[in-house]
Formats: sequence, C-alpha cells, structure tokens
Amino acid sequence: MLKIVYPICCGMDVHKSFIYACIASTNEQGVTTYKSKRFSTFTNELRMCAIWLAENNCRDVCMESTGKYWIPVYNILEPTCNIVLAHPITKLLENPGEKITDVSSFRTKGMKAANEEVLAAIDGEICAEQAGKLRIIRSHLDSIELCCLNLESLILANAEKYLPQVNLVSTVPGIRTFAAISIISEIGVDMSVFATSKHLCSWAGLAPQNNESAGKKKTTRISRAGSYIKPLLVQCALCAIRKKSNPEIHSRYLSIKKRRGHKKAIIAIARMLLTAIYNILKKNEPYNSELYSRCNNTPPEHRAVSVEEAIFILQRQGYIVSPNAP
Repeated sequence: MLKIVYPICCGMDVHKSFIYACIASTNEQGVTTYKSKRFSTFTNELRMCAIWLAENNCRDVCMESTGKYWIPVYNILEPTCNIVLAHPITKLLENPGEKITDVSSFRTKGMKAANEEVLAAIDGEICAEQAGKLRIIRSHLDSIELCCLNLESLILANAEKYLPQVNLVSTVPGIRTFAAISIISEIGVDMSVFATSKHLCSWAGLAPQNNESAGKKKTTRISRAGSYIKPLLVQCALCAIRKKSNPEIHSRYLSIKKRRGHKKAIIAIARMLLTAIYNILKKNEPYNSELYSRCNNTPPEHRAVSVEEAIFILQRQGYIVSPNAP
C-alpha cells in the first residue's frame, strides 16, 4: 500500500481565464474523497479560492505552470499555502495579477464594459521587485517617446524650406504632413526632371511592366523599383480609400477591385496619388477632386469607332446577322 504523504492536498489546473481546483482528502482508513470547484482568474475570485482552501483545511497545493497564468494564482495563495510548482515561465505583466488581456476584451470604442468589470480585471498585488521592473519599463518607454519627439522636431526643421510644397502635397487624400515630407524627400520638388507623370510612376515602381510578345501581354507586374516610396504610397492609398469624403478615389478602387482584385486596385490608387502629386508640384496648385469627376464624365477617345467597326462588333455579338451568313 502506498504511503499517504499529504492527507489533504489540492491539485490545480490553471488556464487563462479560470482555474479548476480539486481537493483530495484521505481519512485514517485510507479512503479518499474529492471536492472540486472552478474559479475565475480575477483577483477577487482567487482570494475566494484561498478562503475555500482554508475552510477545507488544505495547505498543500500543486499546480502546473506550462504558461504564464500561474503567477497571479501563486501570488494570492503563497501566504497561506505550500505551493509545489512545476516548470514556471515568467512574464512580468502577468506577475501582479493584472489581467491586461481581459481588460482589452471588455474595452471597446464606446467603453461598454461596466466599471466593476474593469476594476476587477486590474485589481492585483504587486511586490516591490515587480513594481521596480515596471518603473524601469515605463521610464524606457518615456525615453523612447522623447527620442521620437526630438526626431520629429529635427525632421520638421530640415523640411521648413519646403513648407509650401509640403502643404500642397498634404492636400492629397490619405497624405499627412510627415508622409508628404517623406514623399518630397524621395522625388524632390522639381518635376522637370521627369518628362511626364508616367515617367515618375515608372521610377517609383508603380507602373506595370510592358512585357508583350506577338500581341499577347505576358505579365503586368510592377517592377521592384521604389523600395522606399512605393510602400509609403501604398499605405497612403489604403488610408485614402477608407474616407467617404473622397468618392473619386473610393469609386475607382471599387471599380478596379471588381475586375483585378484588391492588390492591383491599391497599386492603381497609389499610382493615382503619385500622378496627382506630380501635377500639384508642377502646377503649384492644391489637390482638386473635380478634375477626376470631369475626366470620368468624358468618354475616352479610343472608345470612338467607325460605322464599319460598329457593324462588325454588333455582328460578332449576334445583334446583326451578316449578309454573307448561310
């Protein structure tokens, strides 16, 4: 017969949002009975777990620690229990028992969570060592933020002489001050170096390849040029299509997306923005969305066909029977 080492002990299965505790009590006759209960991992529930263990005269607890979720449980039970822990993994933000991930699940844009739920989620116990680590991390974050502010100030100081052009480029949808500065730093403000806007788009890697043989296009992929400006313009295009105040961009994106897919549509919008920037800097005028409306309302020249071509198209589509047909 096995020797009973712990007449009353508890085993715990620790999860992210709850723990499952089972107390095993063995009497003098060697008969073991079990009591189990489930608790939330919020601090108030863990305190209730400690009270439950004390009411059942249980001081020996064993729990697995294959994740980081054992730490708040350990902090609460340590003063009243002898805890046997296997394979700890330590994460600082989970040490105090502050369930940051649970808070984020309650928080929404309208902050619908009740105050009691938020307070229960951030109620934790922090020891002096943990508080010291958090202070160091907070100080490090503050220093990084200060470095970012100093860097932004330096960028603005260097771009001060190009402020008129920056303000003009900032009128383009999806482009703000620092994006405008980055674009100008790549292409400059003198557009005479590019013969047309198509040359600029090709230089930026936003123009499709002209790979055609025997009247068949083999590929329309864009080139690898513009490793810096191209990702920036793509991000600006993603911002521009989300704004309802720019229907000329949103409608063009949807039109291309239906035929070519999202990725090609975004590249087309990025090319559209760069074309607008080219004309803005060349003419020294702000962005004008009405120009796109006029262009969309005017049928392109290549759509005009002769009478013979129109008859041929209608015959091919079956609307007119050819006189030579049998």
